[in-house]
Amino acid sequence: MTRTSCTSILIGKAASADGSVMIGRNEDAKAAWPKLLVSRPAQTRRTKATFTSKANAFTCPLPADAQRYTATPEWTDQFGLFEEAGINQQGVAMSATESAYANARVLAYDPYPTAGILEEAMVTVVLPYIRSAKEGVQRLGQLVQASGAGEANGILFADHDEAWYMEIATGHHWVAQRLPDDCYAVVANQLSIQEVRPNDPHFLTSPGIFEFAAACHLWRPGTPFIFRDLFGTATPFDRTYNTPRVWDGQRRLSPSQHNEPTAMTLPFALRPDRPLQVEDAFHVLSSHFEETPYDPGDPAAQAPHRFRPISLARTQESHVLQLRPGLPRELAGIHWQAMGVAAESQFVPFFAGTTETPADYQIGALPPSLDSAYWQYKLAGVLIDAHFWHFQHALQQCQAATHAKLLANIEATGRRASQNADLSALATSASLKNAEIAKTAWTAFTAQLLQESTAMSPLNFDTDEQL
Repeated sequence: MTRTSCTSILIGKAASADGSVMIGRNEDAKAAWPKLLVSRPAQTRRTKATFTSKANAFTCPLPADAQRYTATPEWTDQFGLFEEAGINQQGVAMSATESAYANARVLAYDPYPTAGILEEAMVTVVLPYIRSAKEGVQRLGQLVQASGAGEANGILFADHDEAWYMEIATGHHWVAQRLPDDCYAVVANQLSIQEVRPNDPHFLTSPGIFEFAAACHLWRPGTPFIFRDLFGTATPFDRTYNTPRVWDGQRRLSPSQHNEPTAMTLPFALRPDRPLQVEDAFHVLSSHFEETPYDPGDPAAQAPHRFRPISLARTQESHVLQLRPGLPRELAGIHWQAMGVAAESQFVPFFAGTTETPADYQIGALPPSLDSAYWQYKLAGVLIDAHFWHFQHALQQCQAATHAKLLANIEATGRRASQNADLSALATSASLKNAEIAKTAWTAFTAQLLQESTAMSPLNFDTDEQL
């Protein structure tokens, strides 16, 4: 089950207000398909293990030692694990994947092998075994070289110093770019990296990609190697489904830029007009073209369904992985997790050093059951959907008030770090408290939604209250 409609964001350390490196993504597939949040323990095996995919015939050997990491797997492993995102104990973050499309010409020369690595396996076979963002690109690149890739994907990596974006285009060819520190990038189901410069340390590529492109008459040596033009697509589908989401993110973070939603020349990396906070990443991932003619939630919008929005019903979960400077590793990394639709949910912070997640984040299935965090937040979202415009102000108030309490607990936890010998225990207790703060607020908010909704039935009539 491939995700074909995610949206991603990367923010460099000099583009953020506090020096954080951030990566985030909406995982979009099905409107009702539960996700979990877990902490995978470190492992030391006596012998090397082998990973075998349930999605296809991909297999690969695994190193003997695996680090602890957070992950957001599926409720069922019937179609594979799909662990999707997390931060490991070395402070390296990974989010996989941003589904993409390559053009027919490049796929004719290098098709996808049936046993190539897929999205469902990438976090599982990469994140526990890497110590830097660049090393993540290199390990995944080696796996693609050995087994091939079964689909086109974009993969996000970050550590406390840098962020890398990797794009796999064909069965065996990929490129990766180190995001400039003073820039951000928004990506939406397209191959997005622009000029790739050979021998430039800010780029990594698959072996022989330049020779491949020249031999297949895709590129003429001596001219700029524009990856997204050579390997990607530029179709009416892109201009309706993909490019407008990039425009939506860029109009929020760089309003001084004046572009059109269908422009195919939007830059991959762009400087923001102001230093960015983690809330800016939340707002991008929650965006649905607010204050434009294209907002499907605005009853007065002129063209509410012309373009596909960033935040939509098919979002299973949304995450922002924030790597903050100047703190112990257990507390420096924060896995912000929103279950369900980002626009109708709460980003809850879990410290990377946590060894445990709340019980309700570890369960969730079909049919729905309200002992699951996923279904608790989805219930609120469904109640909001029934009267979307009416509940917007109350929703924003709940999100803002809850976020303020979560930020206060993050700050208080940081102050306690110097007084705690066991930082993993501190990270765990603080993470559990964060989840409880959000759950308490949203339980009350859901009850408010339910109570107000009872009077909004279409089976209504003005009656004499004395009858």
